[in-house]
Amino acid sequence: MRRFLFFSFLAILATVALAWTKEDYEVFDLVSALEAAEGKGTTFYSYLDVPSTASVAQIQKAYRKKSLQLHPDKNPGVPKIQEKFARLGVIANILRTPDGRERYDFFYKNGVPKWRGTGYYYSRFRPGLGTVLVFLIILTSGLQYVVQRMNYSRDVERIERIIRDARLSAWGQKMVPVEGRRKVKVNLGGGSRLNEEGNVVPGRMIDIIVENDEVYILDPSGELHLLDTDSAISPAVSRTWFVALLIGAFRRVTGRQTDRQDDDEKSEEEEIQLATDVSDSSSSGRVTPSGASEVEGPTSLKAGHVAAAKAGGRRRKAVKKR
Repeated sequence: MRRFLFFSFLAILATVALAWTKEDYEVFDLVSALEAAEGKGTTFYSYLDVPSTASVAQIQKAYRKKSLQLHPDKNPGVPKIQEKFARLGVIANILRTPDGRERYDFFYKNGVPKWRGTGYYYSRFRPGLGTVLVFLIILTSGLQYVVQRMNYSRDVERIERIIRDARLSAWGQKMVPVEGRRKVKVNLGGGSRLNEEGNVVPGRMIDIIVENDEVYILDPSGELHLLDTDSAISPAVSRTWFVALLIGAFRRVTGRQTDRQDDDEKSEEEEIQLATDVSDSSSSGRVTPSGASEVEGPTSLKAGHVAAAKAGGRRRKAVKKR
């Protein structure tokens, strides 16, 4: 029922918003501009200093008088005088034509609507791509959160119904708690239906264990799962698509940095171990006649390579003396 009322309201709102015409938008713009320039509550009639029942001749006379006052030639250097003079001409033109005056009188008597449709605001403010994207993200995330709340309420009602039906089957109509454990079958949902023979077939049935005040779902494997309203997934902003996307990206970035640090630490440990092995190998080498210890060829190359790597420099090529 709530969903029906919600979508009905949106449909009515969309119908009203789509009902405005280009001429209506022109009136909206003039009303907003006039009130911004002359003060809140200023109307076309008060601006021309005529009553709302004035005839076309009276409006024409008031327009001539006002146009002489606001003519740019008589007001040199006055800020926005051209804009005011042009606005006066449009207002007078609306009130002089039957259709224009009828349209304005409708809004004059009933008030200018606060909501004028997305098309009006888009054409008036011309939002950029970034603004549109932010609006769409907020709108879709908000709608997703509303759906989460609706699903949560539905799940809580369903769980409470199953608990109530299980206790009713285990305790009886008087709902007096019975000590001990009792196994009952409860309709999970979907309601009953009639088969081809006309017999009532219940919906999906599940095994429920009622023990004192606790209600458990009996798994086919024999395990018991406590059933309460905490089992329902509560709505959360972190589970909306955009926030979840940001959280996932952050975790991926931090995970890569952690893996990179682990790899660096592992490489340092391998280099230290390699240097230790080389040191042990060099201590076991034979002594030359000059008294220097001699290490096997491959080991010597490896030791030199490690020493250069540990020092952080490059080995120079041997240069022959002339």
